[in-house]
Amino acid sequence: MSELSVNHLLGIKHLNPQDIELIFKTADQFKEVINRPIKKVPSLRDITVANLFFENSTRTRLSFELAEKRLSADVVNFSASSSSVKKGETLIDTVNNILAMKVDLVVMRHPNPGAAVFLSQNVNSIIVNAGDGAHEHPTQALLDAFSIREKWGELKGKRIAIVGDILHSRVALSNIFCLQKLGAEVMVCGPTTLMPKYIKSLGVQVSHDLTEALEWADVANMLRVQHERQDTRYFPSIREYARQYGVTRELLDSLNKEITIMHPGPINRGVEISSDVADGDHSIILQQVENGVAIRMAVLYLLAAKKQMEFSA
Repeated sequence: MSELSVNHLLGIKHLNPQDIELIFKTADQFKEVINRPIKKVPSLRDITVANLFFENSTRTRLSFELAEKRLSADVVNFSASSSSVKKGETLIDTVNNILAMKVDLVVMRHPNPGAAVFLSQNVNSIIVNAGDGAHEHPTQALLDAFSIREKWGELKGKRIAIVGDILHSRVALSNIFCLQKLGAEVMVCGPTTLMPKYIKSLGVQVSHDLTEALEWADVANMLRVQHERQDTRYFPSIREYARQYGVTRELLDSLNKEITIMHPGPINRGVEISSDVADGDHSIILQQVENGVAIRMAVLYLLAAKKQMEFSA
């Protein structure tokens, strides 16, 4: 298979395992490119990409922008905080105005779940979901799974614990879909108050004990506590949360086994993960950042190539 089965990247649930493998294979090639002295390829030379961020983001936006520039695309950045959206312009108005400028591909982050799907149904352009509310964040899940594959060889049969604020996390949902499609076992771990009611219906194991989860797992993906999405108090205090669900060096040393620690960032050091763990030899956090550029290059390239093939046919 040399092309994706989808025309947009709206969520992991729309991908099949062959799509994911194709993205990984393409990312392997782009990873070689970004480690060369000349880090650019002309793959998207005639493509214009608009980055639409209706929510604040630094890492994801920079990663996409770097991926686009490595592929030689023309890049337009759009930030909602300084735009006409504040004047009441609708999502479709905003995007249609941008498309009137002949934009081929839209990368969008939006606070409303389903915004990317809505856009793909109403606008004639390739859409890449860079996070929609607490729903999905597909490129983060792809780069996380790619990083585990790089470290452990394959995902089939591997045990991955996702720890922390599962309720408000789009990363958790996309990761669960992605890891299961690749044959991994998934456990979620965190306070009862931060677990969605439907979580068991996704076929994951649930634990409220961090030590138990780490003893079970090959890999622990530590999620940030998302204060900005919380409208009530879900645990007594940050100190109490860190005591029960924070990974420390002492805890890892007590396990007597190899375990890989990941974090989608940004890290609350001393809360979900201590500094000596984040910077230690168990951590692959910086590899995740590097792999994020390669994965996003692969996604943009494959979607644009598919559109090109349909157009020429």
